Amino acid sequence: MIVVRPAPGDARTLARLAAKSIAAESIPLFAVRPVAWIPPDPRDFDAVLLTSANALRHGGSGLDVLRHLPVVAVGQATATAARAAGFAVALTGDGDVARVSAEAEACGLGRLLHLAGRDRMAAGTAAITVYASDALPIPPGVAARFAGATVLLHSARAAAAVAALVDRDGVDRGSVRLAAFSPAVAAAAGAGWRSVAIAARPADSALIEAAIDQRPPRADK
Repeated sequence: MIVVRPAPGDARTLARLAAKSIAAESIPLFAVRPVAWIPPDPRDFDAVLLTSANALRHGGSGLDVLRHLPVVAVGQATATAARAAGFAVALTGDGDVARVSAEAEACGLGRLLHLAGRDRMAAGTAAITVYASDALPIPPGVAARFAGATVLLHSARAAAAVAALVDRDGVDRGSVRLAAFSPAVAAAAGAGWRSVAIAARPADSALIEAAIDQRPPRADK
């Protein structure tokens, strides 16, 4: 299997795969870095919306101003990271930003401040960029390693990047299996793949299970 998510997430996925005795390699397509930002007046918001633990990892001292606000988290992993960073989590969504935002509004937390990545903003909320995920240069021919393998896709951006790399290097999409974090991630990869498995829920462990389930059976020895 091939993991294309950026560090340090790739190491966690590789560790989970190793625990299941599954050989895998990391080919990160992006590198995450902090972006300078100035926190707004917290009195203007009811809660902080977090769609990725990267906001906590790279938010820096600006997070201190907002720490008394409750968090609306998208996904259990992000909620866990928020608690570890000293935030109180009011709501945890299942991966659908629009749905959890609507739930937050119903609970009186309608004014959300999204601490976001540069390339992912939640519609309908005030957002401020606190980190960026920069594309890494991938040498020609690297996508040849995808042929015959299962590529784990944690984001729509990664899905689109894998598709572009495969097409650039002339690799037959029909030779590549994909495991996607969500239906939206799968859609971003386009069509023509050997198979596409979708995680039952937006979690790294579920993505791995989906990838395992689609592996071809071993040949009898």
